[in-house]
Amino acid sequence: MATTTSEFTRVYAEGTTFPKEEHLSKTIKAESNKKIIFKRFMKHKPAVIGTIVFIIMILMAVFAPLVTNFQPNLITPDFEANPSSTYWLGTDGVGRDVFSRLIYGSRVSLFVGVSSVAIYTVIGTTLGLIAGFFGGKVDNFIMRSTEIIQSFPSFMVILVLVSIIGPGVGTITLVLGLLNWVPLSRIVRGNVLTIKDSEYIQAAISVGYSTPHILFKEILPNVLSNIFVNATFGIASAILTESSLSFLGMGIQPPTASWGNILSQAQSLTVLSSQPWLWIPAGIMILLAVLSINFIGDGLRDAFDGTKN
Repeated sequence: MATTTSEFTRVYAEGTTFPKEEHLSKTIKAESNKKIIFKRFMKHKPAVIGTIVFIIMILMAVFAPLVTNFQPNLITPDFEANPSSTYWLGTDGVGRDVFSRLIYGSRVSLFVGVSSVAIYTVIGTTLGLIAGFFGGKVDNFIMRSTEIIQSFPSFMVILVLVSIIGPGVGTITLVLGLLNWVPLSRIVRGNVLTIKDSEYIQAAISVGYSTPHILFKEILPNVLSNIFVNATFGIASAILTESSLSFLGMGIQPPTASWGNILSQAQSLTVLSSQPWLWIPAGIMILLAVLSINFIGDGLRDAFDGTKN
């Protein structure tokens, strides 16, 4: 027996599943979109190479004890030793193995990048959803707040806060996470403004779904593509910011190793000119990390945009 229009309306209003044909069609379409996104991403060669490089960096950070024979803070009797079969990148001014510090430093730099982005993604996405969906005074308050935050030079604010609270991994991660949510919130808000008047959102409202359900179950899945792209670029930016702070002595403090404070050795003219193995590898690691993440972001953006066309 065919499903009548009134019966279909009742089924939809009660929040139950569509007939099998409709449900199957929806599932096939979702799976098809995932395959299309994956195929488009795999055709983006720089993004694929960037993914491989970034995965290798993560594996090196996770399995650092297997990659190097020295602990990063172990002081050896060989001070400022040249690169050799024992010390692949030589030792620094206090006798620590530079290669070990480079590998273990990747843990800190990647942790700060990923964790700070995770924090600001939650904040920016939530506030963007709320601002775009409710509008009015709520939207005005959130948007004026973002304008106030953007009116200050972000790097200077980060420097001041870190100097007040005290430098460290936790401090830098929290400060970056709490200050960098503004661009993402504005992106999410703009997407919500175009989505909330759609028929399926209006139907969900009329049925009586709760606001959290509408925001996180109905609207959020449709803005995830922009969130993913923003997050990838955000990781690269956070790694650069942490490296800059550590280079200036306001980031990760020795003896804890990070790419930034390893690179800070280049402030010495002697090291800069005659001991390039002490700082060039850290610069290369930062360059590779930032480029690979940016390539991944470009690949994701092209893949998601292609499915919208």
